[in-house]
Amino acid sequence: VPLDENGYIKGPHVPVRYRQDWTTTGPEQVDYVAVSPVQIVSVATSMIPFLEHDDANRALMGSNMQRQAVPLLRPERPLVGTGLEAQAARDSGMVIVSRTDGDVVYVDATEIRVRASGQLSAASGSQVIEKGQELKYKLSKYQRSNQDTCLNQKPLVRIGEKVVAGQVLADGSSTEGGELALGQNIVVAYMP
Repeated sequence: VPLDENGYIKGPHVPVRYRQDWTTTGPEQVDYVAVSPVQIVSVATSMIPFLEHDDANRALMGSNMQRQAVPLLRPERPLVGTGLEAQAARDSGMVIVSRTDGDVVYVDATEIRVRASGQLSAASGSQVIEKGQELKYKLSKYQRSNQDTCLNQKPLVRIGEKVVAGQVLADGSSTEGGELALGQNIVVAYMP
């Protein structure tokens, strides 16, 4: 919904949802604005593509099954996704994200080092990262989780690669390429 500089809705007509039906009305009749269409469902439920076309009981079973997923050694990100997989992976805390722009100077299975290319304040508080300073990121290797599963992080970057602040440097368990990957894609054929 477009807003003016004072936060009021622009335009004579706006699309609204009233009792689960879509219609248009004047901006003076609008009480609430949804930030996102998925804000009314959980993270697990928002990972189900085309949720609005699913039976409610099937969607509930699907979101419960996602909670029970066991981390795989070789997960695959979904071919059909909802666009929230990358944000869910970041919010899980299992992927390692770069705190600064810079160059990757060292990578192995247990550590990634990035040399900062400019001076800036870190997102984690008032700490200032100087130009040329090396930041070390430790990777967890085959750690036991509270659910008796394997937590493992794998580097995604290579030596000499340029990275930007916020870029995913290493995948965690149940992620691939910085996106949530709870299983593997299967090929299904419907035979007549």
